[in-house]
Amino acid sequence: MLKVVIDTNQFVSALICKQGQSARLLDLWRRQQFILVTSLEIIAEIKKVLEYSRISQKYKLNKADIQSLLVLIEHEAVVLPCLPAVHIIKDDPEDNKFLACALAAKAEYIVSGDQHLLSLGRYESISIVTVKDFLLICP
Repeated sequence: MLKVVIDTNQFVSALICKQGQSARLLDLWRRQQFILVTSLEIIAEIKKVLEYSRISQKYKLNKADIQSLLVLIEHEAVVLPCLPAVHIIKDDPEDNKFLACALAAKAEYIVSGDQHLLSLGRYESISIVTVKDFLLICP
């Protein structure tokens, strides 16, 4: 089964637009169509971003939905406690955690909307794709 790292922006998009492509991506994971691999650092970023008042208020995200998503990730994903140091993306070093997670887990894909990651296209054996492209691969 495919191992996939999902960027924070996809989790945020899934909560904002429950009928969108990012929500479909999470639904595929819930239906065990792939293995979600993440890390404690990525989970912390998801929580931080979803709790930004400018996001939670603008999109009317409630704390229960945010907490449900975080609990689901913590209990159903493969969560790596620590990541190797990776210094590939210079313009936004925070994005390196997604590469590090994928490398450590030997994941096949990173799904992202972030141009710093997408511009790589591929890193070692990891394909870096948009959610739209991933949904074509794993319908």
